[in-house]
Amino acid sequence: MYAVIKTGGKQYRVSAGDKLKIEKLEAEIGSEITFDQVLMVGDGADIKMGAPMLRGATVTATVLNQARGDKIRIFKMRRRKHYRKSQGHRQYFTEVQIGGITA
Repeated sequence: MYAVIKTGGKQYRVSAGDKLKIEKLEAEIGSEITFDQVLMVGDGADIKMGAPMLRGATVTATVLNQARGDKIRIFKMRRRKHYRKSQGHRQYFTEVQIGGITA
């Protein structure tokens, strides 16, 4: 059984036991969170789709970690203009493990 959920402006295809990194959520490590924005639930040939969300469908997950991703380097340069700009960025993320899917 799998589901397509929406969180942090992105969509993820998840099934029970999956670990994934999503945009930062304000939750304690070890706490359980519920995703209620479920777009689709599938179980083999049986597929339920929402328009846009499925009513009553939820996905539960456990928070494993709150961390920051790898550093991304941003370098801008204009040739022959003596313009150089260097910048770095580390994005916060929440790592979750999917527990169960109810449709």
